[in-house]
Amino acid sequence: MNSSLLLERNARKYPSQEAVVSPGARLTYRELNRLVNKFGHALQAEGIGPGDKVVLFMPNVPEFVIAYFAVQRIGAVIVPVNAKLTQAEIAYILGHSDAKAILAHHLLFAAVEGLHAPNLLRIKTGEAADGWQSFETLLAYGDDPDIPCQLKEDDESTLLYTSGTTGKPKGVLFSYRSILTVAQMICVEMEVKPESRILLMMPLSHSAPLHLFLMAGIFVGSTLVLTPTFTPDLLLDAVEREKTTHFFGAPVAYLLTANHPRIHDTDLSSMKWWVYGGAPLTAKEVKAVQAAFRTDNLVCVYGLTEAGPSGTLLLGHEHEKKAGSIGKRAALSTELRIVNDAGEDVAPGEVGEIVLRGEGNMIGYYKNEEATQEAFWGEWLRTGDLAKFDEDGYIWVVDRKKDVIITGGVNIYPKEIEEVMLQYPGIREVAVIGVPHPEWGETVKAVFAATEPVAEERLRDFLAERLAKYKVPRLFEQMEALPRNASGKILKQPLRAGGGE
Repeated sequence: MNSSLLLERNARKYPSQEAVVSPGARLTYRELNRLVNKFGHALQAEGIGPGDKVVLFMPNVPEFVIAYFAVQRIGAVIVPVNAKLTQAEIAYILGHSDAKAILAHHLLFAAVEGLHAPNLLRIKTGEAADGWQSFETLLAYGDDPDIPCQLKEDDESTLLYTSGTTGKPKGVLFSYRSILTVAQMICVEMEVKPESRILLMMPLSHSAPLHLFLMAGIFVGSTLVLTPTFTPDLLLDAVEREKTTHFFGAPVAYLLTANHPRIHDTDLSSMKWWVYGGAPLTAKEVKAVQAAFRTDNLVCVYGLTEAGPSGTLLLGHEHEKKAGSIGKRAALSTELRIVNDAGEDVAPGEVGEIVLRGEGNMIGYYKNEEATQEAFWGEWLRTGDLAKFDEDGYIWVVDRKKDVIITGGVNIYPKEIEEVMLQYPGIREVAVIGVPHPEWGETVKAVFAATEPVAEERLRDFLAERLAKYKVPRLFEQMEALPRNASGKILKQPLRAGGGE
């Protein structure tokens, strides 16, 4: 089984069912499958074949879905990249992935127009440009006949690049087995059915929207509702207009929308599953979101790209007492342990690293065998997340392993300090890092952005009331904004490079 066969099968089973809906376009499964065949033939005519890497640089638009399945249908490997990347970042991925082609959307063309790479097939939506062919022209002249796709579950499917918070991004290589496993997990865990209508607003270049929700919809024949970007207005409009049933978003998407003045006047009654991931919500935030969205089915998912993603779930009814936790069990087809540095299971209350085992796990890092070996203990994927079980068996993430600060031989977890600092009036983002110290090895520094200047002594007193003395940062630095990568994650490495004061 492969992704292409799933789409082809749904075109026979549900020919008139809407497959893709977006502003200005509505495609049935039969129409989508026909366009996939046409574009697949066009790519073959341009010399793209089995195993070739094809970079996809598009927002959430129908052309993304057509290109995604067309590339896979001809046996090539799809490489979706974030729509916010710069030309230099895209050039690195083109080189590292050994890409034979790039497909770009005209709205993003300025970021790639100047790319120069020998023997690279370049295609853009809209009109052709110097060195770039037109997506629509190729599609129009592509042949209609079905393209047989005999790929097996263990064949290579997709190459996703990590956000690169600590250096150059790594290419995460997936088999069809990996992707179909996590898609099936979402279908079971979140009741995705042919009549479901899945709202896709988060970038499809990310593993959770792409593998969990787009592929879950294709797995069973649901309708995929696309928007090119996220805004609270677009979210509210799409749910009300398209009667969507499932949505996955980052916590910030929920928090921004919860404060929107229109939310209480918008019909959200069609929604059955509100899903968030990437970071936890506090108990206070959960209550605010539940009240604003009028739902008791707000669900947290935890995982990482290298796991498909798969990991754990905190279900709606568990939020009342365990908001901030990532749940107490692994998702379908996944196993979870928390282990110490020797690989031994830790006791409740003891901090260790989360490791995951399941068929959703990646094949490995592309062209990086050393990093692949470091990422696994046998069949267990090391997440780099430090966590502990509470007395009820719920899992609480403490911090990233690489971010732990060791000062005077004592471990300090920046996440704990960051969460307390965010409670200080006016502070909107914070990163706590370790900087070199001649006696203690490291000392704690807090870098933050706020709506107005913050008096250091008042902030220090605020923290001293809520944290042990050794956890209170010795150094503070206020900035206009913290550096972030294209995925929106705070970059700590440039802050560490700045050193102490």
